[in-house]
Amino acid sequence: MNRIEKSQETYKRLFGDGVPAAYATDPELQDILSRFIFGEIFDQGTLDDKQRELITLVVLATNQTLPQFKAHTRAALNVGLTPTEIQEAIYQCAPYLGFPKTLNAISEMNEVFKERNVALPLESQKRVEEDNRLDKGLGIQKEIFGDIIEKNRENASSNQKHIQDYLSAFCFGDFYTRGGLDLKTRELLTLCILSALGGADSQVKAHVQGNINVGNNKETMITALTHCLPYMGFPRTLNALACVNEIIPEK
Repeated sequence: MNRIEKSQETYKRLFGDGVPAAYATDPELQDILSRFIFGEIFDQGTLDDKQRELITLVVLATNQTLPQFKAHTRAALNVGLTPTEIQEAIYQCAPYLGFPKTLNAISEMNEVFKERNVALPLESQKRVEEDNRLDKGLGIQKEIFGDIIEKNRENASSNQKHIQDYLSAFCFGDFYTRGGLDLKTRELLTLCILSALGGADSQVKAHVQGNINVGNNKETMITALTHCLPYMGFPRTLNALACVNEIIPEK
């Protein structure tokens, strides 16, 4: 198939038989968009539709492009993602986007769930309690990043040690320990979120290494960042790829 045929097939798989509204007013732009995203980007690399839609959702949440987010929540359900998987991907955004932006996306997500008669709240994926969230979070942090975590905690000044505790207990304890998504998926989504944010190169580099440590190879990361391209643009994509290449140089 050529890219026009591929784009039509992929679009139908994601969104059904509807026609994008932009064809009524901006058909040329819609053709460029559809043929690039659905005829080329979706065909690059080995990620499946479910992985791609999770990536799309977290990048759209990062960008706060909520009408498109809502459409892709429907698409995510159409390609077989469960409501829990979708919810957990958006919960994963909270430590990086902050709560207001995450709640904006959650609101749109829940509207789609109600349209599809999904009973809310979903089954709990919580895996920590008040007395162990720090220890469990720290354990996952060390699993992802290794010995550097203890060094960071030791080197933190006394008036900033609470930030290290928050990072371990909140980011990793409250979120990374949750069910619904495996660690490899969470870490790949985090890389995409940080890349879409922009201005977070040091964190992107850290999470490139984190992805390696949990089993995501360079080609997987390149494919994921390529998939982000239509949603976050070339500058942030190229910056993120530069971080990948710095941590994992080409041979």
